Amino acid sequence: MTDTSIPRTEQPLDEEAAPVAAQVDSDTEGDVEDEAEAPAPANGKAPSSTSDAELFRQSEIAADYIEGLLDILDYDGDIDELVSGGRPMVEVVGGRLQPLVGQRGATLEALQELTRLAVFRQTGSPSRLLLDVGGYRAARRKELGAVARNAVEKVKEYGEAVRLEPMSAFERKCVHDVVNAMAGVESESEGVEPNRRIVVRPVS
Repeated sequence: MTDTSIPRTEQPLDEEAAPVAAQVDSDTEGDVEDEAEAPAPANGKAPSSTSDAELFRQSEIAADYIEGLLDILDYDGDIDELVSGGRPMVEVVGGRLQPLVGQRGATLEALQELTRLAVFRQTGSPSRLLLDVGGYRAARRKELGAVARNAVEKVKEYGEAVRLEPMSAFERKCVHDVVNAMAGVESESEGVEPNRRIVVRPVS
């Protein structure tokens, strides 16, 4: 079995999901984790029992929360709320936002947890809100696509499983999507947070 390393990006270059906020985890963590790592649907649309209006309401609540946080921190940023792929999203764009991303997106993940909790407190329902700052997630997804393709090449060349280093749920989802779109290989996650990782192996 081969170990590979993932490039670590501390500066954003240019989105599935981290676990929901701690207060919501006890009831929904398993469902969110399974969904976060499942291959994308063939039609590119995520199933959802929540209406677009409800999802957009969640994104508005999240945007208000982020706006308040930016005011407290005296940061400037443009905030967009939208619904994409059957989930609410908030994107923050502007300069001097790197502290909100943190090393390898750690601060961004924590901020997303707090924002989901803010939505939960107002709606009473767990949220799959996705938060992005400075285009970090889009850039990270591109990097992880390259990591996934490299792992697939090694699997096909040597016929052995490749274990990637531990990743967040968002990062694992990015890798799963790429691997599961390629023939002759499959991927699955193993371990527990924060050391949960993906194994890419030949299809038996």
